[in-house]
Formats: sequence, C-alpha cells, structure tokens
Amino acid sequence: MPSSHRPEPSRTLDAAATAALLPWTALADEIAAVLRDASVLVPARSVLPLPLGGTLFVMPATDSRVAMTKLITLTPANAGTPRPTIQGDVVVFDVATGERRLVLDGPTITARRTAAASLLAARHLAQEPQGPLLVVGAGVQGFAHVEAFVQGLGVRDVRVASRSAASAEALAQHARTLGAKARVVADAEAEVRHCPLIVTCTPAHSVVLGTPPLADAFVAAVGAYTPTMAELSPALCRHIAQQGHIVVDTPDARHEAGDLLQAGIDVADLPTLGDVLQGPRIQRTGPVLFKSCGWAGWDLAAARLAVRAHDHAGAAAVTVGTAEPRQWATP
Repeated sequence: MPSSHRPEPSRTLDAAATAALLPWTALADEIAAVLRDASVLVPARSVLPLPLGGTLFVMPATDSRVAMTKLITLTPANAGTPRPTIQGDVVVFDVATGERRLVLDGPTITARRTAAASLLAARHLAQEPQGPLLVVGAGVQGFAHVEAFVQGLGVRDVRVASRSAASAEALAQHARTLGAKARVVADAEAEVRHCPLIVTCTPAHSVVLGTPPLADAFVAAVGAYTPTMAELSPALCRHIAQQGHIVVDTPDARHEAGDLLQAGIDVADLPTLGDVLQGPRIQRTGPVLFKSCGWAGWDLAAARLAVRAHDHAGAAAVTVGTAEPRQWATP
C-alpha cells in the first residue's frame, strides 16, 4: 500500500537568501559548537580532477540531526569571464527522516564559513583584534573577511592589496559602506609593518608575503589548500613558528597546508582551532599564524545554522531565485 506521507518540499536558496541566514557572529559561534559536538562526523573530502583542468569537490558531514554534502566545481579557466570560478550547492538532509531540507548556495557557504572560521580564530588569538586590517586579495574571500572582521571584531581601518586595481578599489569601497575607513595600497609588504591583523586570500599561485609581521600580529592565511600552493614565504612561516605560534584549522592541514609544508614545518605537531577552544589558551606572545585549508565541518556548521534560521523565519520570508557569486573561495 503506498505511503500517504508527503515530505515537506525542500527549499532552494540563492546566494542572497543563503547569506541572510548566516550572520557572522552566529556562524562563528556555530563553528565553535561543531568543534565541541562529539556527534559530528566529517570524512575526508573527495577531490576529483576534471578533464579540462577543473576540479570537483565532494564534502559530506553529519551530526545527530543534520546531514549535508557540499558539491562544488572549481574552474580556474572561468576567471575573467561571466562564469564564476566556483559553482555548486550544499544539500542538507534531516537525519531522522532522510528528507532533504534545504539546498543552499555553495559558493556563499564556502565564503562565509571560511571567513567565520578566521573570525573565530581571531577572537581567541588576536592581540589587537580591532586592526588595522591588511587584506591581500580582493576576490570573494577578501569581501567575506572584510565583512566578518568589520562586523565581528569592530575593525575600522582596512588596507587592501590586489593585483587588480579595480578589484582592490571595489573591496575598499565595500569596506567603507560597512563603516570602516579603507584604502588601496600598492605594496602589501610595506603595510605588514603597520597592521596587526592580516588576511591573505589569493588564488595562491605564488607567494604574496614574506615580510615578518609585527610581534603582536594575527595572520590568517586561507588561499592555499594543497601541498603545491602557497601565499606565505617559507622564511615567513619559519619566523612565526620560532617567534610566536602557528594554529591550523583541522588535522587535515597536515597534508594540505602548502605554506607550512613547503617551509619544512611539522604540521602534524601543530595545535588546531579545536585545541585552542577546548584546551588551555595559547599564550598571546609573538605573532600568530592561523592556517586555514577548509573543512566540511565548517559547511556543516553553516547548514545547521541555516536550517534553524530558516525554520524560525518560515519559508515565506525567504526569497528564492538565482544570483551570481563572486569568483574565488577556498573549497
């Protein structure tokens, strides 16, 4: 006899509607909650090279109530074209019923959870959390980190460095709309001496910083997520390891953190963000490098928060449609 049960229709949300469910402070708090949740299971992500130079990422995760998978493609050849470099979705299921609850915009989830993880790390590790902030790279992660640090840390002085003058000015203008003073800088290395907050969020095709940071600096490096990628010079990484502290986002960084691996640093020996939250606080002496490679646990945190916020607001309050995300993000 056929079942009379009709599952609730899942909701497909565009970039703007996805972002609206994920305010910065709440998302950083949710990432911290995921790190403390013993029911969370996150298998290694699958990375499948595609025939024409792209990559397919498959990133599942679950806890006791929510299961999700992020399916995204990275197509570098789309850079400079109307097509986004990163495309895809995060599909969220109810563990108890198996029903699909939400389909979220994948690039938006990726951008926001990466910046929220940096925000969480900065809240615990930055000695001068109000900046000034130097952002190297003016793609999607540059925009996300500026929003997260301005709204989550109270940063009011932003300097932007990018290979693209137009992109740098667009990010600086965005920072101004958020209430921060912002300007484009031509020499990122020179600004390192004046900024206790630094974020590198480039495509990581080449090293963009090699100058030792201030003794009280917090550096979040998010662009490199494979052994062959790097944004920070080996000498800079070794300097921070010797004079301060390095924290990685998860144990997976031991085979993904190209900046550190190329510097000959034993990544397996480094504390993780979870260690920082669950154990004794790292002493705030010397510069701190937070090396982020990306983890499906962050996507699970975003999925959990989005489901709760969507349920609270009601489906009628959410706009459904399509929107074009910006170009670069860390898988």
